[in-house]
Amino acid sequence: MTRSVQALAYARPSALESSQAGPLLGLETAGGLTPRGAEPHPRFFSGFLTSPDVAARGLLAVADVASTRYYQRTLPSSLDPVVTGNGDRLRFESFSGCCGVYARLDVLQEGLDGARTGHGTTNVDVNNPLREALSRIAGDDPLHLRVGPDEMAVTTLDGPVVEKKVPLPDRWLRGFAEAQVVSASFDLRAELPAAEAVRFLRSLPRSSGGSSRGARWVVPAGKTLRPTTRPVAAAVCLPGPERLAALQRVLRHATSLRVYGPVADGAATASAWEVVLPGMRLTLTLSPDASRGFSGEGGVLDALATDDAAADAELVSVLLAWEPRIDTADLAEQSGLTVERVRAALTRLGTAGRVGYDLADAAYFHRELPYDADRAERHNPRLVAARQLAGSGAVVCDGDVAAVASGERRYQVRERDGMLSCTCQWWVDYRGRRGPCKHALAVRMVRRGVRVAGGAR
Repeated sequence: MTRSVQALAYARPSALESSQAGPLLGLETAGGLTPRGAEPHPRFFSGFLTSPDVAARGLLAVADVASTRYYQRTLPSSLDPVVTGNGDRLRFESFSGCCGVYARLDVLQEGLDGARTGHGTTNVDVNNPLREALSRIAGDDPLHLRVGPDEMAVTTLDGPVVEKKVPLPDRWLRGFAEAQVVSASFDLRAELPAAEAVRFLRSLPRSSGGSSRGARWVVPAGKTLRPTTRPVAAAVCLPGPERLAALQRVLRHATSLRVYGPVADGAATASAWEVVLPGMRLTLTLSPDASRGFSGEGGVLDALATDDAAADAELVSVLLAWEPRIDTADLAEQSGLTVERVRAALTRLGTAGRVGYDLADAAYFHRELPYDADRAERHNPRLVAARQLAGSGAVVCDGDVAAVASGERRYQVRERDGMLSCTCQWWVDYRGRRGPCKHALAVRMVRRGVRVAGGAR
């Protein structure tokens, strides 16, 4: 598995300290992007939290996911959460080491005592001493939050910079993009009041075992969720229920639980579980299986296999302005593109970490992950293989049918109702549920006239 190293540098460790105004939670930032360009330590917020104990537990839940591998619990890895200031809220995001769980805490304007935030994205230091301090926060005592450095202190700081070097798998970056794409296809399937939400979530297993392996299904029944053994009508997939354990930190503060997912078609699917809290929301999005990371879902491949999406993404990216809600109709009007092309452009921008998707708002939002913007695309194995096939003349199209020579084998790709099927094992196994295979993707590139470099297949 290809890895890079993400180097994070903080002016000092994040800490919970005493001040004249009361406790001060200082979250230090590493290099990030803002409307003013790249900054070594951007500052996004300074003000009071309306529910400090809830925010502390929500932040710990995001950190829990970042430090956990829910599948093959070896080689622990953890990347400090990403924080985005969107003007009216702060978003803290993380991804599990196994690439199967995406977590986000949205602290809304009412949770920030009505104060506005800055704009931009960076990593925020969540170290072990800070985690211990956050776990001790209780009650409603005033808590001041500062996201980013105190400029005066930084200019006179003589101490060493806090450096962290974290292995960053390419599939981790692809996972951010795939989680955003799959979330955009979800609908709200159920909403439970506080008491039922707590009862249901506390009934779930907290560790993997024989009884919790594989996908489970639940069906909305009045104000609760009823387990079922099969994906009947209106059922929602609950894959690896032990992966919701991080929600336990905030349960006593929950006001409701919202469940999102696609319409059940008999196969295991991803789903999202959003706990609504005073002034904030905590969401966990689960991949279709604990052993199946988001990075291999293939939802972004069609958008990447076109020259139009690349040009459209460049145009749309100029129009983004760190909005907490991206209106695709407005972007279409400003850019002169159709709404469908805007959505494809947003998908492509998602592969560079430049947009995410908020289920509660049913809208994309702008952020800029501090990673190599093209790396996820360059190292997507199916996309790389498809480009090699398309560029080497391995694809021969004849109407709705195409032949693809790959190695010593030939595969037949057929188009029906806008969907491409293939005779390869990938298609037999997944039937398009994990995106197109490399052969179908190569055929799509050739038919669209996508510019690809030649290469051996």
